Amino acid sequence: MTLLKQHQSSSPTLETRQQKTLLILLLPATIWLLVFFVLPLIFVLVCSFLERGTYGGINWIFTLSNYQRLVSPLYWGVFWRSLQLAALTTLVCLIIAYPLAFFIVTRSPRWRNLLLVLVIIPFWTNFLVRTYAWIVILGNEGVINSVLKSLQLIDQPLTLLFTPFAVIIGLIYGYLPFMILPLYATLERLDFALIEAAQDLGANDLRSFLRVIFPLTKRGMIAGSILVFIPALGAFITPDILGGAKTLMLGNLIQNQFLQARNWPFGSALSMILMGIILIPVLIYFQTSTDD
Repeated sequence: MTLLKQHQSSSPTLETRQQKTLLILLLPATIWLLVFFVLPLIFVLVCSFLERGTYGGINWIFTLSNYQRLVSPLYWGVFWRSLQLAALTTLVCLIIAYPLAFFIVTRSPRWRNLLLVLVIIPFWTNFLVRTYAWIVILGNEGVINSVLKSLQLIDQPLTLLFTPFAVIIGLIYGYLPFMILPLYATLERLDFALIEAAQDLGANDLRSFLRVIFPLTKRGMIAGSILVFIPALGAFITPDILGGAKTLMLGNLIQNQFLQARNWPFGSALSMILMGIILIPVLIYFQTSTDD
């Protein structure tokens, strides 16, 4: 009885120590999130309801004019263009990444590791440098036009640079690995015996894909689509370099409001709207994960 009482009395003390240790371990991450995420987010939210100062900055006067200004067709055009380019980028990345990820999974372990390294290699180079490289490829005197001229397929250089096409190419190139890796992680856990069982029951390749592979890899496709769609929607480096002034996206508009127009309140309002749009696919992902 004495030993039992001692064990019962020491058990709460052990739980208390574990809770304190857990809180201590969580403290650095909590402070980091508060200082570098929550507080800036609160500042942007508050700033979006204030007036612009005469020479930039903010005046502490509450107003809804920043959000009312977004009703203008000019800004809706930028929103719509950004959504179109981000959705098209996501779709093309999915079409390219799915068979590529499937090909990598079905290789031997040695080749699989090599192919994964090749997918990750672009991350070893600065994103800005990789984007500037496309100017050399897509320019009037770039690689593509030079090859086409040498083959005598064109007389005049094609206008590839500073177009929506160039922006799409740059976005696909930049964010394709974000689609490949989640698909690979999902396909790697796929039991290929299920495909063989479906084929033994009379299913052809298309039916096996639609009834077996697609449902089991749906979460990987949704995760990869979110990882591509969100940064593509807010991209500003790629449209600025490859699209020029002809392809203005939401990220460029926000950048211009903060750095050039010095209209912090309106830039903050645009940022909050962008965050609201981004939350939609994230909520869809969590909803599908809950349903599964």
